[in-house]
Amino acid sequence: MRITDLLKKQGISLGVSAKDKRDAIDQLVALHDKCGNLKDAAAYKEGILKREEMGTTAIGMEVAIPHAKSEAVKAPALTAITVPAGVNYDAPDGADCKLIFMIAATLDGDVHLEVLARMMQMLMDADFTAQLKAAKTADEFLKIIDDKEAEKFPDEPKAAAPAKTGYRVLAVTACPTGIAHTYMAAEALAKAGEEMGITIKVETNGSGGAKNVLTAKEIEECDGIIIAADKSVETARFNGKPVISTKVADGIHKPQELINKIVNGQAPVFHSDKAADSSEDIGDESFGRKLYKHLMNGVSHMLPFVVAGGIFIAIAFLIDAASGAPQDGNFGSATPVAAWFKSIGGVAFGFMLPILAGFIAMSIADRPGLLVGFVGGSLASVGATFAAPGGDATSVSGFLGALLAGFIAGWLIKMVERLCDHLPHALEGIKPVLIYPLAGLGIVGVMMCAVNPVMGLINTGMTNGVTYMAGNPAMIIPLCALLAGMMAIDMGGPFNKAAYVTAAGLLANSPNTATYMIMAAVMIGGMVPPIAIALSTTIFRNRWSDEERKSGPVNFIMGLSFITEGAIPYAAGHPLQVIPSCIVGSAAAGALSALFGCTLMAPHGGIFVLPTIGNPLMYFLALAIGSVLGMIMLALLKRPIKK
Repeated sequence: MRITDLLKKQGISLGVSAKDKRDAIDQLVALHDKCGNLKDAAAYKEGILKREEMGTTAIGMEVAIPHAKSEAVKAPALTAITVPAGVNYDAPDGADCKLIFMIAATLDGDVHLEVLARMMQMLMDADFTAQLKAAKTADEFLKIIDDKEAEKFPDEPKAAAPAKTGYRVLAVTACPTGIAHTYMAAEALAKAGEEMGITIKVETNGSGGAKNVLTAKEIEECDGIIIAADKSVETARFNGKPVISTKVADGIHKPQELINKIVNGQAPVFHSDKAADSSEDIGDESFGRKLYKHLMNGVSHMLPFVVAGGIFIAIAFLIDAASGAPQDGNFGSATPVAAWFKSIGGVAFGFMLPILAGFIAMSIADRPGLLVGFVGGSLASVGATFAAPGGDATSVSGFLGALLAGFIAGWLIKMVERLCDHLPHALEGIKPVLIYPLAGLGIVGVMMCAVNPVMGLINTGMTNGVTYMAGNPAMIIPLCALLAGMMAIDMGGPFNKAAYVTAAGLLANSPNTATYMIMAAVMIGGMVPPIAIALSTTIFRNRWSDEERKSGPVNFIMGLSFITEGAIPYAAGHPLQVIPSCIVGSAAAGALSALFGCTLMAPHGGIFVLPTIGNPLMYFLALAIGSVLGMIMLALLKRPIKK
């Protein structure tokens, strides 16, 4: 077995300082742990120290080779450090050690003895050790060893890398809605792997649940895992494996780069201490991105309740309208059938805010956060106060209160968990079933009763403001244009979701003509980008590559289905031309929709909810004008491709 088969780049640290022998051992053990070579770092270190008690493993000539066989080792491996200033290692010649290798061996076999014997033969060459001490990079260090092995053992062929029976790279993709981005990232990664000749399997965490789920055996055998997700995914199963965590857009736009990082050993090893870690715990992420992922975790779980409940309520309105019921306070419940649909839809809608807050809190604090978030969202929806804990209509904080409840409740539960770390170990079993729920319920109850009056005023002010703007055509049209344009800025990202969630929240809390107009504008803004792309690839064919033209017509279907993400591959390839064109087209369509007085009672569905659209002919005229405008602007900005 060659030295370079056991020594990874991540296991090499050059130019370190060590205050004593114990410190050097700690650093070498940490490198093994970082590389995922150990099951239990503390147990392995104990074995190293016991071996040192039997006699120093320094061999003289400024070199030491500490080693140990241990059940804490997953597979035979090496780590190495250079210490330019030297460290006292009780060497037989009295010299400080400047080059130290550490061998980790399993209990079965004598691999460590074979490696030790081979290294002793090579390290007797003073020039070889001098070169290793002077190496500047891990790649240079490995090449020096590889060249020396080839020279020292010329008749020994390099060991061929064992053929992998599983996948070299695994991946998990997930987006907030679990519709387009999830599968686009999966397709991009799979295609890149095929082109690079690297076997890859991708698990999709879509709206229908996890598909193509990674098995324990596949995870154990792979080189590493890519997590391309904008919401939390379960990661405890990846403990001890190299993991890259990034946004789902990188999975779409940078698949080769991500795969190369795994294959080249540039991914950090993930360590899990909990039974159910989430992907935001992996890697170095900004505070803003973490906030976005927590929010999107809540939104992705909330959307099915909004969509299904909203469509049921819209059906109730249609039934009453068809039966000639007066549009008064009882509209939607005037007939028994309509009342049934509205009641069922109302129940689904009623879960919207608790689900939103609950899964935001769960994303932050795992399962202990679900209770506090769920209760916080419920208290926000009824407007609980200290004076009226059962609810006060004037203090309903609605969507904003639920957002606040989810985030603050999650962070507070994290604080409670840290405080409970100091409790006796005997109480460990009752923490999740008694202490966390009890403390969480008390905290969220006090918190929401305190903030609901303030948030209720803000929520009421927003609702009244929208109602006022709806009564003034000069204001409602710019508002609808703004929200529709936001749908095209990032096509499924933060701006898109902010506009959609705002419209859906207003539709849920204050269903009236104004909110119906806003919902119509937001949906038309999301439909324009794919249709504009499809028109451009069909009419202005010389602006696009063969592959882009072939995929273009699919965007007609995606656009009419209100799946904005269909335009993402084109926006990614030509951002300066596609994004401004789509924003202008969407904003124009939204403004025209409001100008024509178009309304929408359902929060999703595209052409499939046509019966719920008010003034549908003019709505489709606005959609056509916006899409054509986007196409024309794109034709002006994007020059024909030179053959």
